[in-house]
Amino acid sequence: MNDYKNVCYKVLKKIKPKPHEEKHLISLAQKTLEIVKEKAEKYQAKAILAGSITRNTWLPEKKEFDVFVLFPPNLPEKKLEEYGLLIGREAIEQLKGKFSVEYAQHPYGSGLVEGVDIDIVPCYEVESAEEIKSAVDRTPFHVRYIEKNLPLSLSDEVRLLKQFLTANKIYGADSKTGGFSGYACELLIIRYGGFIEVLKAASNWKPGEVIDVENYYKKEEYKQLHKIFKNQPLILIDPTDRNRNTTAPVTVESFLRFRKLAREFLKKPSERFFSEKKSQPITIRELNRILSQRKTDLILVKFTPPKVVPDILWPQLRRFGERLKEILEETKYEFRVLRSGVYSNGKDLAIVLLEMEVNKLPHVQKRVGPSVFDINDSARFLKKYSKPLVGPFVEGINWVVEVKRKFITAHEKLVDTLNKSSDILRAKGIPNYIADQLVKGFNVISENKKILKLVQKDKEFGVFLRNYFQKEKLSY
Repeated sequence: MNDYKNVCYKVLKKIKPKPHEEKHLISLAQKTLEIVKEKAEKYQAKAILAGSITRNTWLPEKKEFDVFVLFPPNLPEKKLEEYGLLIGREAIEQLKGKFSVEYAQHPYGSGLVEGVDIDIVPCYEVESAEEIKSAVDRTPFHVRYIEKNLPLSLSDEVRLLKQFLTANKIYGADSKTGGFSGYACELLIIRYGGFIEVLKAASNWKPGEVIDVENYYKKEEYKQLHKIFKNQPLILIDPTDRNRNTTAPVTVESFLRFRKLAREFLKKPSERFFSEKKSQPITIRELNRILSQRKTDLILVKFTPPKVVPDILWPQLRRFGERLKEILEETKYEFRVLRSGVYSNGKDLAIVLLEMEVNKLPHVQKRVGPSVFDINDSARFLKKYSKPLVGPFVEGINWVVEVKRKFITAHEKLVDTLNKSSDILRAKGIPNYIADQLVKGFNVISENKKILKLVQKDKEFGVFLRNYFQKEKLSY
């Protein structure tokens, strides 16, 4: 136990904000809150501070806070957005900061003031969580619950958990990360009483683990929860809304990685678990060696990502990758994808990587038809293939023909599929925003030399490739 304490003590010395940092952030937060409150009064609205600053669990490299503007629930949504942005803009400008509009379920004001990121978010002031109109309406309930249930003596325990998750790239409930939110971290500390206690619990979690801080459900009701929150590896019931899983964004991979890391730390405590490991881009030599060993072919679909928020971009990228795999593996084409992945730098580069198990096929393709005893289907089959390369002939009781294959390589098929109008692409199941971008231009890259050039141009893509090929070992 002393080893744990020693490591945590050393880590806290590094990650706790310095007194002057804390004083600056709190002072700016109070000043911002007063300005927003004054401006909100014109619209019969209130303002509250939100985020880790309210419970002193923030990390020094994340100098940020939120001010939520609570509007009456009868205000039309368009007016809420309009007034919220007006208040945000005026407040940030009064603070002499740089204002921008960001987007979640509603647009909201964001600003950089004295090196601090400030979000000014409009929401509805509702009586209960059941009455919320959008996800942001939950936040005031979360703020009140944490203020009431998380004593200041546990603030540093939350910091340790956040740093542990951040260093291992599983902190953040966004679609790209698929990890733990700050609120989830605070609930876990409330439930187990400390950082080490959370790790001890996590080391024994099983997929589908249920954590019900307020004991809303009986043990015999957990089976029903598994149906409601199907395929969600960790079910952390929101104390402010018994019908919500706070850890719904946590992916199976993030869940298993957290459990593995918890076990490893408890077995051999070290400060290294709290420091981010910097991966190096894959080298040309390594990539050539890997591809030579695997005997697979890489195909990249490269395009400019749509200008949408990450929580829209990443799900659409993943769906796009899945759809391309499905198209290539259709029976009439017969290509096979071993594995796939998606990458974006969030600016000017998006890539779907397809690692092909079967990338090139013979010119001739065999088509097996219906039984000769099925008169109607036989007629339709023979009419459809009236001029095959070989046949019609029978194998057993089925008609068979051999025809000329339309696409010899997966590269050809992808170019043909994607070189269509956005309406046709959508009809093919390509996500909307990506369909619109593909019409503006795309490249299908299957030559290793061109792939290597991309690695040299974009180092983060090189890191993505390394992580793609060198998957972390996980266990049950």
